[in-house]
Amino acid sequence: MNEKQNTNRRAIIDIGSNSIRLVVYGGAPRSPIVLYNEKFSAGLGRGVLATGALDAAASEAALGALARYAVLVDLMDAGSLQVAATAAVRDASNGAEFLQAIIALGLPVKLLSGDEEAITSGFGVIAALPDADGIVVDLGGGSMELVRISGGQVHDYISLPLGILRVAELTAKGPAKLAKYIQQFVSEIPWLWHANDLPLYLVGGSWRALARLHLAMTHAPLPVIGNHIIPRGDAAMLAERAKKMERAELRAIASMPSSRVDLVPDAAALLLSLVDIISPSKMVVCAFGLREGLLYRALNEEQKAQDPLIAGARHVAEKSGRFAGYGDALARWLTGLFPGEKPALLRLRHAACLLADISWSSNPEFRALSSEELALHGNWVGINASDRAILATALYASFGGRGTDLASFGELIEPHISQRAIIWGLAIRLGHRLSGGAPAALDQVKIKVDGDKIVLKFPPALAALDTPSVRGRLARLAEAMKLSS
Repeated sequence: MNEKQNTNRRAIIDIGSNSIRLVVYGGAPRSPIVLYNEKFSAGLGRGVLATGALDAAASEAALGALARYAVLVDLMDAGSLQVAATAAVRDASNGAEFLQAIIALGLPVKLLSGDEEAITSGFGVIAALPDADGIVVDLGGGSMELVRISGGQVHDYISLPLGILRVAELTAKGPAKLAKYIQQFVSEIPWLWHANDLPLYLVGGSWRALARLHLAMTHAPLPVIGNHIIPRGDAAMLAERAKKMERAELRAIASMPSSRVDLVPDAAALLLSLVDIISPSKMVVCAFGLREGLLYRALNEEQKAQDPLIAGARHVAEKSGRFAGYGDALARWLTGLFPGEKPALLRLRHAACLLADISWSSNPEFRALSSEELALHGNWVGINASDRAILATALYASFGGRGTDLASFGELIEPHISQRAIIWGLAIRLGHRLSGGAPAALDQVKIKVDGDKIVLKFPPALAALDTPSVRGRLARLAEAMKLSS
């Protein structure tokens, strides 16, 4: 391979039991975004289940895909490359030979133990949801990892010989067989006994495919997989629906991967068994997992401590915004208007400030819609559909958006939070007009709530910024906050 340049691109090759995948990431180190994603369905795990060894034809096909990936990574000039092999290669009697063939391609493959796979998957969820507190369930083709996470750390973990490829074999022996098989392991995991009423964080392609079915069944207004919540009570409904649906119906679901269609009923049956045994509070479907865990573990401690949403929004603002540092200055400026705001809302307001400087390049008549689109469909980490709708509401209002354009997302936000987001937007809009986008203006002009009034205080050198148009926007903000100006 050619010597790599110091680029921001990071590549991961994940050699799993079902598929082999190349993902190339860009974006902020703490908030990676996918620049390229290619999957080859090698089916390595099926041979291991049948004979204990990797099938020769599957291995040859897999090595062909890996050779392609090696060339692509070289051409893309990735700054780093990690190659990880998991359960199928780990369990195969001829796994060592396969690893040597991969090394011969120039790929620095590492065989992950079950414990390493579990720990890394746990950190993948933490990478997306730093405050996650519950049990990660990483379902692969050949194994299932259970990981206890909280406080940004992995505490306990176990790798079980129950991948999605094994589920059909168990359910074919009767509806109780799968639950009995899981129960025999759970009874020997003391830390799992204390996981009742905590979330299950679902990691893996089979879970994401099942989530596609849930999104379709519930007619979700914003069908985004990342951090999608499946209520505990929906597990039985999902299992029943998946069992009865024709494969053609499943394939017709938006964004349903064809390679996962046959596995959806098995994933639903497994989820129902886990819910019955563990009794979680809810299930959260994670877009991050093993690959993102590998990236996260390579970060330094300062990077790990960053909020992924803020890191991602700041990265985009630095590349596409008008003035360096404006979004952070705007966030600092608004602190005087919203003292004591809860952390969950504070981070969303901060993200809105960072993203508010981006849509100026859009046609003036569509800036409000452009900023709404950015919030709803941007590649943001660490937020769910409700958070996206809150961001969209704030950004839409910041560019003067009015009317019912966001009405279809109303069910995602409580009315008082929606109103709070509109107020954020009006405050950002005031900041836009007052400063013209210059951070120094916001650092010197002070705004605060004093009793029942919003007060703007200009230093003498910036008194000329106090204009009727600024006062007009201040009056609209005050009215929304039920204050005077």
